Amino acid sequence: MDLRIFTEPQQGASYDTLLTVAKATEALGFDAFFRSDHYLAMGSADGLPGPTDAWITLAGLARETRRIRLGTLMTAGTFRLPGVLAIQVAQVDQMSGGRIELGLGAGWFEEEHRAYGIPFPKEKFGRLEEQLEIVTGLWETEAGKTFTFHGTHYQLIDSPALPKPAQDKLPVLIGGHGAKRTPRLAAKFADEFNIPFASVEDSERQFGRVRAAAEEIGRKGGDLVYSNALVACVGKDDAEVARRAAVIGRDVAELKANGLAGSPDEVVDKIGRYAEIGSSRIYLQILDLDDLDHLELISSKVQSQLA
Repeated sequence: MDLRIFTEPQQGASYDTLLTVAKATEALGFDAFFRSDHYLAMGSADGLPGPTDAWITLAGLARETRRIRLGTLMTAGTFRLPGVLAIQVAQVDQMSGGRIELGLGAGWFEEEHRAYGIPFPKEKFGRLEEQLEIVTGLWETEAGKTFTFHGTHYQLIDSPALPKPAQDKLPVLIGGHGAKRTPRLAAKFADEFNIPFASVEDSERQFGRVRAAAEEIGRKGGDLVYSNALVACVGKDDAEVARRAAVIGRDVAELKANGLAGSPDEVVDKIGRYAEIGSSRIYLQILDLDDLDHLELISSKVQSQLA
């Protein structure tokens, strides 16, 4: 079971804070550092000092880290033109020496689009499918040849399809709860399918849908990595769990029901339940980025048992 650190910087984090967490992620033996792609805080958070851009952040971290994988859960398809996104991700992959993964989603938070003047189209899923066709198509085009695409939403004519990522196959992540279109897209384009904030039972159903969709197009269901994203709130005792829950404004009972909360042994046991239904990777949503002791505890008392 891979454990990855997943951050939500729109809730309030500077680049320096993210760099500190990423370096701790690497030093403590976690597999990867991922971040969300949002420009506006949600809920009661003030979001100070303001948003950071996902791919500018990852470009910086690409030069400041050496081992960990880096990526997004999920890049919003509404924020970037697909040809530009393909260039950005390929360049950051080169900067990292081939450690980048692209999570790509349709985009959903309308309020942040209004706040920053970003168009919020009604038809987002069809755009996402074309974006996936374009990004992967550009990367897969043989050097010296061009890429052309005629879609409903995007047109590319004789693109040189450059630059290429450092990796021969840069992993693409697709995720979500949709019962039909999401599994079909994952089966066609994804190297990894991620379901965020879902129960063991809901995860098992969705993983089954993705496997079935893959097999329908002649792909083995086991070709994909299956993963979960879950909020983490771990403490050495009940008092520490309660303190960490209070800092992020959550109830302990709710966190235990819907996330990975409690003692290290409790969390290891729950991760085991996800492993039993085919999940091999957990993205630990860390909401208090100043609490590096939390990461150290998870590393020493949870990750060590999973190893």
